[in-house]
Amino acid sequence: MYGDPATIREILQNTGDTWAVVGLSTNQRRAAYGVAGVLQRHGKRIVPVHPTAETVHGERGYRSLQEIPFPIDVVDVFVNSDLAGAVADEAVAIGAKAVWFQLGVVDEEAWHRTRDAGLAMVMDRCPAIELPRLG
Repeated sequence: MYGDPATIREILQNTGDTWAVVGLSTNQRRAAYGVAGVLQRHGKRIVPVHPTAETVHGERGYRSLQEIPFPIDVVDVFVNSDLAGAVADEAVAIGAKAVWFQLGVVDEEAWHRTRDAGLAMVMDRCPAIELPRLG
């Protein structure tokens, strides 16, 4: 349900190529850093979102989703589950098309709110794992 293959395919192939990666910093040991690189190699524009607003993988960072001055297609969430719901709500507020909660990020109430707002959503999955499966 939270990782429906049709929804995964739709987000990765048809939802758009501008991905805000919340929790992305220059720390190369963090999963967000590697996943963002995979997204770039698959043609996605990544937009780092982190309190330090660092430039990562050549892309300018922002402190929050609200600071980004252009449309975001997908919000990819690399924060603790207890913070993820607020990020999903921000994604709805900025007009994103989809929200992706990474492996281990689970908030069922946020999933329902986001889906009820009309956004596609995947939870507890990783696009770096799912992209190669698409063939």
